[in-house]
Amino acid sequence: MRRDENGDFLNYRALAEELVPYLVDLGYTHVELMPVSEHPFYGSWGYQPIGLFAPTSRYGSPDDFKYFVDKCHQAGLGVVLDWVPAHFPSDDHGLANFDGTPLFHDPDPRRGWHQDWNSYIYDLGREHVRRFLVSNALFWFEHYHIDGIRVDAVASMLYLDYSRSHDQWIPNQDGGNENYDAISTLKWMNEEVYKHFPNAMTIAEESTAFPGVSAPTFLGGLGFGFKWNMGWMHDSLSYIQEDPVHRQYHHNTITFPLVYAHSENYVLSLSHDEVVYGKGAIHDKMPGDECRRQQTFVHTWATCMDSQVRS
Repeated sequence: MRRDENGDFLNYRALAEELVPYLVDLGYTHVELMPVSEHPFYGSWGYQPIGLFAPTSRYGSPDDFKYFVDKCHQAGLGVVLDWVPAHFPSDDHGLANFDGTPLFHDPDPRRGWHQDWNSYIYDLGREHVRRFLVSNALFWFEHYHIDGIRVDAVASMLYLDYSRSHDQWIPNQDGGNENYDAISTLKWMNEEVYKHFPNAMTIAEESTAFPGVSAPTFLGGLGFGFKWNMGWMHDSLSYIQEDPVHRQYHHNTITFPLVYAHSENYVLSLSHDEVVYGKGAIHDKMPGDECRRQQTFVHTWATCMDSQVRS
């Protein structure tokens, strides 16, 4: 979050006054915020939430956040929130061992602990956990009038063996790696959101080839409105980093996304994950002088014109 001249965070109201006109001037139709739910560790960017029903107090009060959403809507901007139902931190003052027992997670670390993020995994086989998360998704639409949610780390929810070696996970009752409880919970969440808020958007950050992520649930899909096109993002960034002399040998990289372009309701994504930790801006990843980089950027942007792009 941007800070003021005193080093303090801008609050939601001040942010609205600066950010909204800027986005309108650039022609954006929506703004997506990284998780605003209360979180103890600022360095997590909100992806380790602990108070799912509260916008973080770092930037003001709940009414201040409502003001921000209202200002966006008055300017014709939709508001999309990152939502994190896959895992939660182990802080004692949060959901971890809430009543002295593993109330929200499986006590077996092969099901209940995510070693990549050092956090607990919601046990979606428990009805109170399912209801807690689905009600939370609806809460943000009902009380803060947001327009959509982007669901974080969906792939980690769908697969029991996600980022695990063969001895670190437990198969489902059929011997497979699909997490049936997560699948049913995501379907239920999408059904409830679209039933109560027909004009809403639900967007999945899902990086595998799991079928039917954006297909309706009555057709066997997960029911999301959209899915991030992670493959396009990685292939496109790989292609533009090649020297123009060598790109003729890598045309398959830029054309392969067309093979599956219509298999889901894709949104082309350019995520913050692609610029942090020293990865650099897209402009800086391109070879050549400034003129060459600008030409590459224009042509890359042109390939997106028949799709939807968010950044």
